[in-house]
Amino acid sequence: MRAATTSLLLVIAATACTAAQEPATRSAAPTWPPVATFSILAYDPETGEVGGAVQSRVFSVGNGVLWAEAGVGAVATQAIVDVSYGPQALALLKQGLAPDDIIRRVWEADPDPRPQGWTRFGRQFAVVDMKGNVAAFTGDSATAWAGHIACTKPGTHCTAQGNILAGPAVVADMVRAYENTAGHMSVRLVAALEAGQAAGGDTRGMQSAALLIVKKDGGVWLHNDVVLRLQVDDHPEPIRELARLVELGTRRLRRTGG
Repeated sequence: MRAATTSLLLVIAATACTAAQEPATRSAAPTWPPVATFSILAYDPETGEVGGAVQSRVFSVGNGVLWAEAGVGAVATQAIVDVSYGPQALALLKQGLAPDDIIRRVWEADPDPRPQGWTRFGRQFAVVDMKGNVAAFTGDSATAWAGHIACTKPGTHCTAQGNILAGPAVVADMVRAYENTAGHMSVRLVAALEAGQAAGGDTRGMQSAALLIVKKDGGVWLHNDVVLRLQVDDHPEPIRELARLVELGTRRLRRTGG
């Protein structure tokens, strides 16, 4: 009887120990892949449009990378991403801060809630305002190759940035394509993505792309600030599909006088 009682106590103790460990397992932080991406933000002083475009080897890259508000500016958030950088940066643009100051303030205020697996030192983000000022940040822990470059051609205002790329030529060629392509901003943004991909793009491949352009009352229908908001969430050739959608969208804008 004594042996049976001892065995029962051991089973109860083991069960209690297992139960005590279960909450820790359930509450473990999820593992996310970095938003390995190349993106471009731009402002067109001739039309007053502002926006950006992005491509990545993740599903639905448009869900969280691009942020824009008419008359305010645009933001891209990527790499070891904190999506809240988007609305934070737009709010600071509304307060009149310059992109350089916004980059510094947002990053320095980051509490780095997951330093072991999702460190703020791996963040990458960029900002453009309605004066054409641009700024970008690439953390030291963003997966190589990672970096950014701004337009330098007079009259152009853009910044291209990316991580897990084939090399610096990706962003350099994106900027060059944007600077030297004629037409609507959407056409120039797609040309930039095409150039980035031709230079090697995301080393893991392609899966999704997105484009967002805004302007006060610049969209179709009444009181619509969205000129174009397009997403290709899962496609073997997302940039080509985005280009097809851009052609449809700009055709409608021409018909409606947008």
